[in-house]
Order: sequence, then C-alpha cells, then structure tokens
Amino acid sequence: MTAVLAHGLGGSTDLPIPFTYALIGASWALTASFVVLAFAWRTPKLDPDNPGRRLPGWVTRFADAQATRNVLAAVGVVFAVWVALAAFLGPAESSENALPGAFYVLLWVGLVAASLAFGPVWRVLSPVRTVHRSVCAAIGRSPAENDARYRNSWGYRPAVAGLFAFVWLELASGDPGSVAAVRTWLLVYVVVTTAGAFLCGERWCERGDPFEVYSTLASRLSPLSRDRPSGRIVLRNPLDHLGSMPVRAGSVALMATLLGSTAFDSFSAFPWWSRLVDGIGSPIGATLARTAGLLVFVGFVGVSFWVASRATGGLRPEQRAALPGQLSHSLIPIIIGYVFAHYLTYLVEKGQATVILLADPLGRGWNPLGLGDAEVWYVLSEHPAASASIKVLFVLAGHVLGVIAAHDKSVRLLPRGHQLTGQLALLLTMVTYTFGGLYLLFGG
Repeated sequence: MTAVLAHGLGGSTDLPIPFTYALIGASWALTASFVVLAFAWRTPKLDPDNPGRRLPGWVTRFADAQATRNVLAAVGVVFAVWVALAAFLGPAESSENALPGAFYVLLWVGLVAASLAFGPVWRVLSPVRTVHRSVCAAIGRSPAENDARYRNSWGYRPAVAGLFAFVWLELASGDPGSVAAVRTWLLVYVVVTTAGAFLCGERWCERGDPFEVYSTLASRLSPLSRDRPSGRIVLRNPLDHLGSMPVRAGSVALMATLLGSTAFDSFSAFPWWSRLVDGIGSPIGATLARTAGLLVFVGFVGVSFWVASRATGGLRPEQRAALPGQLSHSLIPIIIGYVFAHYLTYLVEKGQATVILLADPLGRGWNPLGLGDAEVWYVLSEHPAASASIKVLFVLAGHVLGVIAAHDKSVRLLPRGHQLTGQLALLLTMVTYTFGGLYLLFGG
C-alpha cells in the first residue's frame, strides 16, 4: 500500500466536479457565510453556560457509576497490555505487527472519533491515570494531592511538546512505521506521563498528557457534555460547548501543532517534495529537511492566526494580546474537519487491518475472535468520488463552524465600531486555510 493510500487520500481526479471549482466554491461558501453572519448575527448567541437538554437521570448515574468507571479503566489497561505483547513479543515486520496501526490509527484517529461521540474518553481509558489512581488508593493519598505543583504558567505546553513529538515521529523521522521506533516513543510517553502524574497530580494528566489534551479538545464538539451546576449529562449545541475550552499558555501553539502537522502530512505527498527529500541522500539530512518542513507549516499556522487575531482596533494592548488565545477555540472545528478529511479512509480501512492483527498479537496463528480469515473491506477506496466529496464536506463544514465560532466570540470581545472590520484579517486567514487545505489534500 502506498503512503498516499495509507493516509486515506485521493487525487483531484477523484472529485465529481473539477478541482478548481471545488476550491473556488469552498472559498466563496466560507466568505458568503461570513457576510450572512455579519448582518444576521450582531449579538452573541453561543453560550458555554447553556444548560442544554437533560438526558434521563439513569444516563448520568450509569456513566458515573464506579463499576462503569472500573470496567472502562480495566479495558484501557487490558488493551495497553495486549498492544504491549505485540510491541515486545510480536513480529518484527511492521506490516505483520499490530503496534503501528494501534498507535497511528486506533489511538491517534480513533481517539478523536470516540471523543466526538462520547466526550473526553481518555480521562477514563488512560492506563497511566488508572495506575496513578490505584497506587494513590493503595497508599491512602488523593490523586489530586500534588495538583498545586503544576504551575499555571506551564499551561498546555507539556502536551504541545508531546503532540509535536508524535507528529515528528510520524512525519519527519526516518522510519515512522518501525516497531522499534513506536515502541520507544510509547515507553518514553509512559515514563514521562507517569512521573508527571505522581509529581504534579491529575493536573498533569489534564494539561500535560498529549492524548488527554487531544481527547478533551475533540470533545468540545461533542453533543454530550455536563451541566456545570449539577454535573448531569446533557445534549447541547456543540458550538456552545466549544466556547468552554479554557484559555491557557500554549493554546495557540496547541492548535497550530495539530492543524499545521496535518497540512504538512498532505504536503509531503507531493511528488516533487518526495523527490527533493529522497535526493538528499543522507538519512539524517532527509530527516532534517522533513523536520524543517513540519516546523514551517506549524509556524505558518501559529503566526498567521496570531497576527490575524490581533489585527483590530479599539482595544488596549493587553486586550489585543489576549485575543489569539481567546479565539483559538475557533480552530478546533477546522482541525477536526481536516483530521477526518485526511484520515477517514485510513481509519476505516487500516483500522480493520489493525483489529485483525490485534486478534493475533504474537503472530502465532491465534484466532480467539474468529478473525483469522477476515479481510479488509475497502469501502471508501472502492468509491473514490464519494470519498473525495465527503472529504471536501468535512473541510468545508469545519471552516464554516470555525467562522461561526470566531464571529460569535469577536462580537462578544470587540468594541462595537470594530466588530466587523476587526474580523476581516481572520476571515482572510481562514479562507487561505480552506484554499490551501483543499489544494494540499487533493493537489498532490
């Protein structure tokens, strides 16, 4: 399977309409949505404190029951041990080992899908959290006892470092599919996250664990959330919930890392870039070139968003300085849209192959789940036009929702005389993201 197919991408020839029409149409749709918002949405309408629609009480009781939490925590630990068997005792060839698929597909992409559907699931499934809580219970200590050691100035920065380490392994390292490389990365992750949990309490998990931060970020678009006063599970407009994303140090860097890395993944499929990197000759030189490319894309997203967010008048310097963080949640729908546009085929088809391999983690012919003769159903690859259309819709929907979130927050934050003009630079930036994202997704 080629790298392009492995990442679930199609070419522009798969689109049911000309590629240029898709680019122009998407950009016009985004601009038109802003014009409509500018005239029809003049006061804030999204409310993070909106109580939503309460679900039956048994839903909350079931979700919060200790038995439910224990079962889910045990599932997370058992799954981690099962994957560890493949990591340390399974086949050496990555094509025959379930570890790379479990790491890049089920964990990285599947976690986003699960968090969109059910909320921040990594808080319950995380094996590190389970071990930390179990040890604290055994020694009679509260898991949150050391929370105060986690400095507020750290914000999301430890998680950003972890997320960048993940995307660097996937997109810039010399052999991202290597079982040894993935195993080493996970060992470092477990050691660092476990040490952080014991030294800085559960706050490290909430703000420093890259997978938990990523899961929580994706859950901001879930229709399921908690009513703040009562803690009851409710159905809520995801855009209301989106605005509840806390603003902390590293918020913009967090969004830039996730969005920029996905864009670079698409860019790396361009033949001329592949030829350029391959022509370097030195493995270290090729890795440095890919690392530089990744940093350029992440930096472009971060700097362009930071500049566009601040390009408004009528504010004091300290108010303008706070705008990038306050508006950073508007990038979450764009990030989620790109994740599914870019990795949808990867999740559906490579995910099936990974589950089949997980049924026999040691490669010894085990067949406890009856999957020994199962075959992957290439449902999306066999329908490229439909797949390409779905990807365009994901990108467009993410950008439209991002424009709505940014507009509502801008109306709330900007002085009345600057509420329209103060958003123009951000709109232009988002149109650039849309145009560039579709070009990178299909132009290669």
